[in-house]
Amino acid sequence: MNFLELSQNRYSVRSYELRPVETEKLQYIQECVRLAPSAVNLQPWKFLVVTKPEDCAKIRQCYHRDWFNEAPMYIIACSNHEESWKRRRSEPKDHADIDISIAVEHLCLAAAEVGLGTCWVCNFDVSLCRELFDITDPYEPAVLIPLGYPTTDEVPEKIRKSMDEVFVYV
Repeated sequence: MNFLELSQNRYSVRSYELRPVETEKLQYIQECVRLAPSAVNLQPWKFLVVTKPEDCAKIRQCYHRDWFNEAPMYIIACSNHEESWKRRRSEPKDHADIDISIAVEHLCLAAAEVGLGTCWVCNFDVSLCRELFDITDPYEPAVLIPLGYPTTDEVPEKIRKSMDEVFVYV
């Protein structure tokens, strides 16, 4: 599968089989995340891998959707704003959110490549997540990612803006 096909086949999965993710596939995904680029190569992140049933029950308290409860495992992507690169010229800009986004998309694309599904979840109870998983400063839970086998092989239709709406030649 080439990169275009991978991009076409990756979607936000909201229905998961109960079967566990194989260790080899999880390790492959982790290596792809580890190699993700970041500003000035600071890698301002930490990823918590949630697999134990009691921990999966805890993470489900942070986001209340039935489909979210179906995933066999989760990854909590955490940013470190103290370690991230800050642009100091003109307007200051913290790149932690950009860096974690790049790494999470590496995770999602690697998962799709090996037949697994993911979904970005950013609208969750961050305070409760911190408390339940003892995530302290300088780390901030940024994204919850359910991970598992989709219940269907059918890729839903993607609605995207046209090329002319996205790209402008200057």
